[in-house]
Amino acid sequence: MDCTPIFKNALEASRKLINLDVNSINQALLLLADEVEAKIPYILSGNEKDLSLMEKSDPRYDRLQLTPERIKNIAYDLRNVAGLPSPVGRILSEYKKPDGLIIIRESVPFGVIGVIYEARPNVTFDVFSLCLKSGNACILKGGSDAINSNIAIVGLIKDILDKCGICSDVISLLPPGRDEAIQLLNARGYVDLVIPRGARDLIEFVYQ
Repeated sequence: MDCTPIFKNALEASRKLINLDVNSINQALLLLADEVEAKIPYILSGNEKDLSLMEKSDPRYDRLQLTPERIKNIAYDLRNVAGLPSPVGRILSEYKKPDGLIIIRESVPFGVIGVIYEARPNVTFDVFSLCLKSGNACILKGGSDAINSNIAIVGLIKDILDKCGICSDVISLLPPGRDEAIQLLNARGYVDLVIPRGARDLIEFVYQ
């Protein structure tokens, strides 16, 4: 699959985030938390499709599994992120040169952040909430083991973004193939930062 259109849309969405105020971001996260709790059966149905394809003896099974309690904890975390101070626009340092020129270091968003991770669908919520809070669009490349869970989760997130008048392309989910991961790693001009989250093999793959 050619992922270039996804990368382009994410870049355009990241530029729209620049003008989004922190109250709108917090409101979207709070509404998402409410929706997560209201749609527990929907999220679990996607997760159960993934679990049915994995042996319970597999050590990844527990990491992949969502439960009502775990989903409630996800909603709790979303509310916590909404309550955090915005990292955007913080003055990190400021000094005046002898000629009167004032130099200011201010925190700004990266733009588009790609995240490659494995069979932990809760990470989808974590990455999205932190990226939105910091004014970044995110492109997610989850593992094949969690594809049905992630499709359900990202669909739910996009619905909330639409309701809040926020461009839904601030979050994108790539297919779980290796080729899509390579495209993400080489998406220069579209993606500003790629973060691996997982085992050493994954980190080495991204580093190379």
